[in-house]
Order: sequence, then structure tokens, then C-alpha cells
Amino acid sequence: MKNSYRQDINGWVFVHLEGTAREVGFQNGYHLAAEIDDALQMFGFFLEKATGHDWAFFREAASRMFWPKVDPEYQEEIQGIVDGLKAKLPGRTYDVIDLTALNGWIELAWYYVPHLAEKASPGAGDNKSPSYCSGFIATGSYTEDGKIVMAHNNWVDYIVGQRWNIIIDLTPATGQRILMDSFPGYIHSGDDFVINGAGIIYTETTMSMYKGFNETGTPEFVRARRAAQYAASIDDFIRLMSEGNNGAYANDWLVGDLKTNEIARLELGLKNRQVWRTSDGYYVGANFPCDPKVIAEETTYKPDDPGLTVNVRKTRWETLMEDNKGMINAETAMIFEADHIDASTGQLTPNGKTLCGHVDADPKGLPEFIWTPFYPAGSVQAKVTTSKLAGELKLWARKGHPCGQDFIAADFFTAHPEYAWMDKFLKDMKAFPWTLFEAKK
Repeated sequence: MKNSYRQDINGWVFVHLEGTAREVGFQNGYHLAAEIDDALQMFGFFLEKATGHDWAFFREAASRMFWPKVDPEYQEEIQGIVDGLKAKLPGRTYDVIDLTALNGWIELAWYYVPHLAEKASPGAGDNKSPSYCSGFIATGSYTEDGKIVMAHNNWVDYIVGQRWNIIIDLTPATGQRILMDSFPGYIHSGDDFVINGAGIIYTETTMSMYKGFNETGTPEFVRARRAAQYAASIDDFIRLMSEGNNGAYANDWLVGDLKTNEIARLELGLKNRQVWRTSDGYYVGANFPCDPKVIAEETTYKPDDPGLTVNVRKTRWETLMEDNKGMINAETAMIFEADHIDASTGQLTPNGKTLCGHVDADPKGLPEFIWTPFYPAGSVQAKVTTSKLAGELKLWARKGHPCGQDFIAADFFTAHPEYAWMDKFLKDMKAFPWTLFEAKK
């Protein structure tokens, strides 16, 4: 176990991992065995309900398409996770395919399954890609000190998101040191809030209303981990994310380089790629694509539709950025990620249109995705960093709704019994205070 350790802090589980790929995998699996076991049981239940496909389907797809594309280094790490988990919980029978399916569940559930539906019936794959997350990156005249500020909150089903509570401090045998939030059993961040030792920081939000998947491509979770570990510049990041692109988990990536104070937006579809860069400005993400070719060829997104929830959040982000020009810092970023202004009405109304998402309070649900009225989903945690903090491998994180509001499962099921099928795995999601995490010195 070398110098690895686990600490439980304000709803988060912080793990320090170091060594070879097999060693850091074993440490990960051992320290997080209970959480990984719980996550795999939850997904075995939830994904069948959500997609109509059982865990055997996801295992087969992961074995056939993903495992052969996982770099040998990461195959070793995944095997190490399995070994560590079994050392802690000897009765479990999980294998590397279970962990591969776990790492790639978003790609399989919301890109591969719609891809199969689209092949069977054109149009059936429309509007299945998730509307996950709200984030921004800013620099130059927009920030208080002229340096980079980056923030993100994770939108996902609460049944999943209440488990998205890992902070990993990873010192691999090769490549850069990594500090990132993560999910039990992952070798990557997943919702993607990452700082590495070369001064590269990045986050992302998905492109909603998108469809595209290449069965022969490299899974996104592998490409994202490569970028976290081996990118030393924005150009490196773009190259590593683009090579072998399978089109899944198609995102607008918000990237910064602490060495140059430059930020970038990488919009990566399957057919198209666009990059914007600046040393004085901002990029915001709320699940809307920007490039006209991506929009026209790969999505059903309508940029001029004011009723789309993603456009409402886009408007709110742009207002906040301009109204706070020259004042953006870690504290304002925390406030932004907790924002409850519905820009379509101007009212303080937490719902599916606010930056801090509360789809469970929204009678319309999230029409751009599959979240029905009052569906239990929205913001489940948030992170913030700045050039100064990231340069010291530090980030702020808040578990639960970034606004501080608790989700109480019993109250929710009483109000919305149509979702009682989730009660086996959907529990309370309490909000904890903002907490500063730093890599082990």
C-alpha cells in the first residue's frame, strides 16, 4: 500500500495514491472497496431501469469495444482496482470488465444505446445525450487578479450523484501528478475537474441534443485519463482528447494553462472539432454546442430557442460573467455555482433552468434529455480552483447541492411516488460546507 491513505472529510472521500499502475489501482480498489461495491450494485439496478438493458449487456459491450482500446498501463491499473477490492472484500466476484463498464457507463448508456436505436430506426437516437453540468473558465480582465479561475458543478441523476464524492491525489510512476474529483472505481475524473502537475487544468459540460458514436474508437474515459496524466500544454490536451475519438461523452472542454495564462474551449463531436483560445476572456458551459457545423450536423440543438433550458442557463452565465468582470475569484465562483436565478423569468426559482440545478423541483423536468417532470436529478457537487490554488495542487469542493439545500429521499418519495422504484438505492443527499483539498506534500 506504500504511502497511500484515505480520509473522510465533509461528505468526500480523499485518497492519496502513488506508485506503478498496478500499485495505484490496488490502493484505489482497497481504500474504496465498499464504495465501488455499492456503485456496481447500484448501476446493475439503475441502468436496466433507465435503458432497458441489463448489466450483462454493458459487460459485453465493454468487453468487445472498450477493453481492447484501454492502454496497457490502464489495463494494469484496472486489474489492480479489482485485486484491491477483492483483498478488502474477498467474497466479491467482480472482474476487469465490470470495472471497464463502470468507467464507461455514460458512454454506453447515453451514446452507444442511442446509437443502436438510431441504426434500427432513424431518429430514435435523438435527444438522448445528457445535459450534465454547469461550468466556466475565465482569465485576464475578467478575473480579480488577471489569472485563471475555473469552476464546475456536476449535474446527474441523484441516485448516481450522491455517490460522486471521491477526491483523488495521484502520483503515477510516469507522467504528471493529478488532483481531481472522481467516482468510486474510476481511473479518470468522469465529470472532469482536473489539475495536473504541468499546470494544465480542465473541466467540461456535455453537448445536449447530440448523437454520435464510433464503435471502433477509443473510449472517452481513456482519452481523458491520458490528458490528465500526460498533457503539458493546451495543444497536448487537444491532441490527446482527439486521437481515436469515439464520439461518446461529447463535451465542450474548458482548459487552462497556468504557465501561459491562456484558456481554451475544445468542442469535440464525432464528425467535427472546433477550438477557441484566449488570454483575456471566458468560456462558459451549460450543455450547449457553439460551432455551427457541430450544431447542424450532429445535434438537434436550436440556438435561438429561448425556451431550451440550456439556453436559459447560457444566458445566465453570460450575464454573471459580464456583470462581474474584473471581480471573478474563488468566492464569486462558489456563488455562481449556487445560483438560483431562472433567466427566463428573472425569478429566484431553483429548477432545471438554474445553474445550480434542481430538476426534482421542476414540473417540466428537463425536456432536452430524458428527465421527466420532478425527476430526481440536478447539481450534486461543485468544485472551484484558481491559478494560485491549482499551482499548489489545491481545489475547493462542496458535496451536495452547491446552494446548500438538502435532498431528503423520504420527503421526495412522498411527494413523487412515481419514482419509488429508486428507493433501494436513492438515499438522502445532504449538503456539506465548502472544503479545501490539497495534494499530499
